[in-house]
Amino acid sequence: MKNKVELKKFLLKVLVVALVLLVVFLIVNVYEYQRYTKNFNNVINGIVNSLAKEYPNLTEKEIVKILNSKGSNRSFILEKYGISLNNKSVVLENERLKYRFLVLNMVLLILGIMIFMILFMRYLKKRDKNINEITKYIQELNKRNYSLKIDSNSEDEDSILKNEIYKTTVMLREAADNSKRDKLNLKVSLEDISHQLKTPLTSILVMLDDLIDDLEMDKETREDFVRDIKRNVVNINFLVQSILKLSKFDANTIDFVKEERLVKDIVKEVHKNVSILCDLKNIRINIEGDEEIKLNCDFRWQVEALTNIVKNSIEHSPINSKIDISYERNKAYLTVMIKDYGEGINEEDMAYIFERFYQGKKTYSDNMGIGLALAKRIIENDKGIINVVSNNEGTKFIIKYFYF
Repeated sequence: MKNKVELKKFLLKVLVVALVLLVVFLIVNVYEYQRYTKNFNNVINGIVNSLAKEYPNLTEKEIVKILNSKGSNRSFILEKYGISLNNKSVVLENERLKYRFLVLNMVLLILGIMIFMILFMRYLKKRDKNINEITKYIQELNKRNYSLKIDSNSEDEDSILKNEIYKTTVMLREAADNSKRDKLNLKVSLEDISHQLKTPLTSILVMLDDLIDDLEMDKETREDFVRDIKRNVVNINFLVQSILKLSKFDANTIDFVKEERLVKDIVKEVHKNVSILCDLKNIRINIEGDEEIKLNCDFRWQVEALTNIVKNSIEHSPINSKIDISYERNKAYLTVMIKDYGEGINEEDMAYIFERFYQGKKTYSDNMGIGLALAKRIIENDKGIINVVSNNEGTKFIIKYFYF
């Protein structure tokens, strides 16, 4: 198994060492046997030569028979001279060789045991080193240090554990970065909200103070104050609602219900939402597109996005003008275009119009600078992108929803 690679390496080393020692033992034993045999044969050969000279009538056949005899008389004769065939070699040289080879075998055995111990200690040392490294990694993670880099390409169990810790480190680092970014976004949002609410609330307080302090205020002025207060309250309500919607996007808490919907139904609902604004400025909306075209989206949120864009176009359109809404599709994407014939957007404002609370030079005082930011987030959620082309003859919003 992959997580046993290091153990397999250790066992393989032990097996190799064991085989080498076994071969050495066999070589030593063979050499020892050869030395014993040579010494013994030299002694026997000397005895045979002496017998042949001393007893010329003794045939070679008889001598060989005597050598291969298993009688006990020979043992008795040797024991008279202190030589026991059960304990000692008749050849004294072999007796000396026995002790030499015994020492050699003991040295080889001790050497083998030492090599095994060294290999085992190295294995344990490496394991302890890896465990200490992993312990340090975990200690650093507990200190919220997510900048660790664990480079390990092997497949032993320690390396697999390190890689899993690295994955955890990456996830914790991303979570920490996201948390930091969310806190920063929240801080910026609160600052923006505070700034946006400050002006209308101040106006409301001033007008209420005037109404309270001047009980004899003429009716017309009083009605103007009430209308201004109502307008500011409506703006604050719109701002709060928009901020809540953007906050849901930031926190990823929106449960989108996506389904195939006709684009004409989306545009029809948008037209209905802006009909009062169009009537106030006598603006005509022209709609053009294939009525069978569908879009996979959350219907309510797409209506919200396109409504905010059309509202922006109405705000920047002159009285008695028009706005064109058209849509078409090809094999790769669906395109929705919203074009107005107003004064256009300043070039220096083009890069910032989708940033929340941004107000360009041509922005109306009631515009909170949040509608286009919300529209962009909604469109991007449905695999879309939005671009703007603007000049002094008008502005065109081009939205593309990709199918893949």
